Amino acid sequence: MQVISPDIGETLKNASWIRRMFEAGMELKQKYGADQVCDFSLGNPDLPPVPEVARALKDLADKVNQPLSLGYMPNAGLPSVRQRLADYLAQEQQVPLTSQHVVVTCGAAGALNVLFRTILERGDDVLCPAPYFPEYTSYVGNFGGRLMPVPSKPSTFELDTAAIDAAITDKTRAVLIDSPNNPTGVLYDQASLESLAAVLTRASARYGRPVFLVSDEPYRFLTYDDTSVPPVLPLYPFSAVIGSFSKSLSLAGERIGYMAISPSMPDGDQLLAGLILCNRILGYVNAPVIGQRLVEAALGATVDVAIYKGRRNVMAGILRDADIEFILPRGAFYFFPKVPGQADDLQFCQLLLEERVLAVPGRGFGLPGYFRLTYCMDEAVILRAAKGLKQAAQRARAIGK
Repeated sequence: MQVISPDIGETLKNASWIRRMFEAGMELKQKYGADQVCDFSLGNPDLPPVPEVARALKDLADKVNQPLSLGYMPNAGLPSVRQRLADYLAQEQQVPLTSQHVVVTCGAAGALNVLFRTILERGDDVLCPAPYFPEYTSYVGNFGGRLMPVPSKPSTFELDTAAIDAAITDKTRAVLIDSPNNPTGVLYDQASLESLAAVLTRASARYGRPVFLVSDEPYRFLTYDDTSVPPVLPLYPFSAVIGSFSKSLSLAGERIGYMAISPSMPDGDQLLAGLILCNRILGYVNAPVIGQRLVEAALGATVDVAIYKGRRNVMAGILRDADIEFILPRGAFYFFPKVPGQADDLQFCQLLLEERVLAVPGRGFGLPGYFRLTYCMDEAVILRAAKGLKQAAQRARAIGK
């Protein structure tokens, strides 16, 4: 007897490799103990929230007995929070934003679902560079769209705007990017983004409807070596920026994010009205009020980036010692190394499992032959994995010999 839709049944069969490896890790931890397993599968930040969050929570506790303190609010978010976000993002994005350009959402995932519900028709395509965050497929597919991955430049994972240009058709409704990228840690530079904006300008004119540029930026704050993420909103009128505070404030479980659109977008007020409507009718209604108040109090603060940089450098040293090829991440908290030897990514992740090290195969991100490691955990865990990574790499290089 069929109790779920065929579509969801198929999705379950191809469930996220991130979650599969996370669940495998839970089994290993139960069998051997958590301190005997090195779990690099899930990007769940371990740093505590910034101090401003604790102070804001104490203040909220004193006020919670007031009428409607935790009641319904405008679907787009608390007016004071929208204004604070607009002021902050205006500086970050280098455009004149008002509160009417910003919607507060249930995380970046909520923002993406709201946006795609608003702009997609059944059969529309959304292009994205590969490798990519696997949940994008569902966020687009939820509303009858198709995610169409476009390979990034080989080896470097830089944006291939010529390939994106060639992939655009009359069905293309948006191009979705994230920088710093999950899973590669690559940062898209100003020249690449300007080239992409020019491609989308031509495509929008050619097909008579806008091709949106959507920049998913939950790791914008997390860059290294004096790099930064160039602002997208000044480059192209049909652009939207999406972000969250899951990583920057370590509020992943609070589900609080935002969406901002270019102030130069033609008919932007119509898009905003659609976004606000969809925020309601998708069942989000509004972003959590506690999360909004925390963001209002802590906006501008971030967790200590130097801690993540130190972890990155430790993991880079371990990968070098294991003779595993990789690109040093310029942002976020992921490595996306190449699988050593003749093993495929599934084989290598199994070899790592046997060493009680959890990684995610690259095919889960649309690129077999690589694997993803997170480094959002204590440095001691990273160091403990050194032996297992090295032994798995040696065994992988022996395959086929």
